[in-house]
Amino acid sequence: MGRRSAAPRKGDLREQALLDAAETLLEHTGLEELTVEAIAKGAGISRGSLYFYFGNKHEVLAALVERTMRTIRTEADSTAQDTTSSPAEVLERAVKGVEQVWREHGTVMRAAVDYSALHPVIGTAWNNTVEAFARTMTQVLKRAGIPDESGPDGAAALAGALCWMTERTFYRAACSPERDYPAATGTTVAIWRRVMDN
Repeated sequence: MGRRSAAPRKGDLREQALLDAAETLLEHTGLEELTVEAIAKGAGISRGSLYFYFGNKHEVLAALVERTMRTIRTEADSTAQDTTSSPAEVLERAVKGVEQVWREHGTVMRAAVDYSALHPVIGTAWNNTVEAFARTMTQVLKRAGIPDESGPDGAAALAGALCWMTERTFYRAACSPERDYPAATGTTVAIWRRVMDN
């Protein structure tokens, strides 16, 4: 039986190069000003080659958002698997993980929030990611003693509201000139802890 190469295919590398180029360009320009030509040039390929992978710049952004969301979902999965650390420790590590993604991919995260209402694919990817994290954090809140009930005081309702609060807190930090992510993390962790301690 022949060995299969684990090396990425040329097409995969080109697609990743396009996404990397788009992320870099978004740091200096908005989606409205972003062009297919600029993305292709940044990736070192022709405009025609770009259309082999994406139909337009909105599809590029959707794929870029999805790639970034996978990072967050991986963090959520890791959080869900940790049943030995205390709920408070799991919570703090989860929020710090979210901070790290915002630090590394804040441009994409802001674009996801800004364009989620306009582009259904982006909106769906963003909503699904926050909801997946909320499901994970529901289990953390249950371990902390929050009742597993369907009302507004139940673990699922609280986790959902707190995850959307966390998203908005980091979005505002990312949009501010200071980009004070540590403050966002500190405040967010404090609020989660107060809910868990009540």
